Amino acid sequence: MAYAISTALAIYFVIWWIVLFFTLPFGVRSQHEDGGVVDGTDPGAPVLARMRGKLIWTTVISAVVFAIGMYGYRMDYFNIERLSKLMGVPI
Repeated sequence: MAYAISTALAIYFVIWWIVLFFTLPFGVRSQHEDGGVVDGTDPGAPVLARMRGKLIWTTVISAVVFAIGMYGYRMDYFNIERLSKLMGVPI
């Protein structure tokens, strides 16, 4: 049981990081686009990162993706025979 929980947490952690990198660019305005570049900074640096909202959205989206994946796993859509047949690899 502990192995299954730790594996599920690891899978959720990987999904969370992938979704985080997907959500980072949304809603970001660079200093160059805003028209006020601060001396000594990159013009592409964000004016406001809005990380709190992005972390919340990342957690929600990751939970949905994880739940869909777990549902597919529990319904036996993701088993080794089906996946190997899909990839064209004989067992």
